[in-house]
Amino acid sequence: MADATASDLCRRGCLLAKGTAELSEQDPAVAATARRTFAAIEELLTSCIAGAQRAGDIRRDENPARLAGLLLAVLRGIEALGKGGSSPDSLRAIAETALAVLPRP
Repeated sequence: MADATASDLCRRGCLLAKGTAELSEQDPAVAATARRTFAAIEELLTSCIAGAQRAGDIRRDENPARLAGLLLAVLRGIEALGKGGSSPDSLRAIAETALAVLPRP
């Protein structure tokens, strides 16, 4: 995500991010769609983390849903910072730090 965001020199953004930020407070349908989409992304991340736990790459005693929430927040933050003009190096450093803090066995 950091590399993809950094390489988007036009800073086109994401329909989900922009729609959520601009319309969810005024449009209940947009807010509901955003909540469902974020929940689906978080569910996929939870599944991936649980798989990494089974493979022994992440400690099994950690809650995969909580880690997924953290990763989702980091991913969305990377995107927002990238659209705001943060440097590619900064975005990559954030991504690397997020991965480094995942609880390893």
